[in-house]
Amino acid sequence: MSKLMKAAQINGFGDRSVIELNNIEIPTPGADEVLIKVKSAAVNPVDWKIREGYLQGMLNHPLPLTLGWDVSGEVVALGDKVTQFKIDDAVYSRPEITKNGSFAEFMTVTATEVALKPTSLTWQEAAGVPLAGLTAWQSLYEITKLQKGERVLIHAGSGAVGQFAIQLAKLRGAYVYTTTSARNIELVLSLGADQAIDYHQEDFSELRDLDIVFDTIGGDTLDNSWVTLKPRGRLVSVASLPSEEVAAKHNVNAFYCFVQPNSEQLTEIAKLADAGKFKVNIDSEFTLDQTSQAHERSETGRAQGKIIVNVSA
Repeated sequence: MSKLMKAAQINGFGDRSVIELNNIEIPTPGADEVLIKVKSAAVNPVDWKIREGYLQGMLNHPLPLTLGWDVSGEVVALGDKVTQFKIDDAVYSRPEITKNGSFAEFMTVTATEVALKPTSLTWQEAAGVPLAGLTAWQSLYEITKLQKGERVLIHAGSGAVGQFAIQLAKLRGAYVYTTTSARNIELVLSLGADQAIDYHQEDFSELRDLDIVFDTIGGDTLDNSWVTLKPRGRLVSVASLPSEEVAAKHNVNAFYCFVQPNSEQLTEIAKLADAGKFKVNIDSEFTLDQTSQAHERSETGRAQGKIIVNVSA
């Protein structure tokens, strides 16, 4: 095997023009890591926010930086302390976001952040699950502790996180409202939403006595969500840090979710996928040398599912 690989990297922060396809050394796994031959990766909004430098104060990435933090692929090397995987295992992961990412032919990932890939999903579908799927899982199941029979409003239900959130909420037995555009109403209803709200024609803030609001947009959407909650209701945002002062004013609980790697949760999601209870929609596919175009698609905010970068699939 050659000691070099191709990787989509940035050497400085900025617009899509800073993305370069470089030849770099294949990394060697540490004692607690696996080396994954990347089949597919996925673009998420956090990718281009990192590329622009918006999150540098939080993440402090060294440069050059390989982008991409969703991966599916095959294990090709094991660290000395790794016992839960073997060579040729098909796996998927949302790796630690402070490290080099998955837009590369190979990447190292801490073994505790990796799970076996759902056998029923393609490499592309599997790559589209970890970050968005874990975001929905952690927001609804871990942070707000969604219960059967509760009423939840999921903003931007046709987005990747929103699509997974609808499905997870329905699996928990909730009644699901979701905001979307008219062209995506059929999509969100097919995923299990009970009521779709066309945000161009309807005002979601007229809803009342909701148990949970899951905000994926921030700004005015977050500001207008408080009134929809019942006393002691819960709001969780992945877009911005909700105001504790405003939450107290409305007598509700507010949370922020910044998704974390979790192999156990990925294993549970894989079980749901293999049982036919968890669908993955692909918006578009690109090659590694088209990473900038993949970012461009993500930046439009109009993707109807996951944006995939095929590396060796």
